[in-house]
Amino acid sequence: MPNIEDRSPENIPGRYYVDSSCIDCDLCRELAPAHFMRNADIGLSIVHRQPITPEEISQCEDALTGCPTESIGNDAQ
Repeated sequence: MPNIEDRSPENIPGRYYVDSSCIDCDLCRELAPAHFMRNADIGLSIVHRQPITPEEISQCEDALTGCPTESIGNDAQ
């Protein structure tokens, strides 16, 4: 379960975030490449653009549910 208190500060502000339990597996970047990117400085994925459209939200939700370490959070839930 993602921990909002452990949210990586490199995430752009907004409802979706990645916490420090990320293992950099690349799944979120494959499912929602417009919203997740690898931060080379920390070696983890981060949210670099929050979704706006229903399609973008769906892609981010797919990344959230598919994350093997449950590192992606949605603080609107």
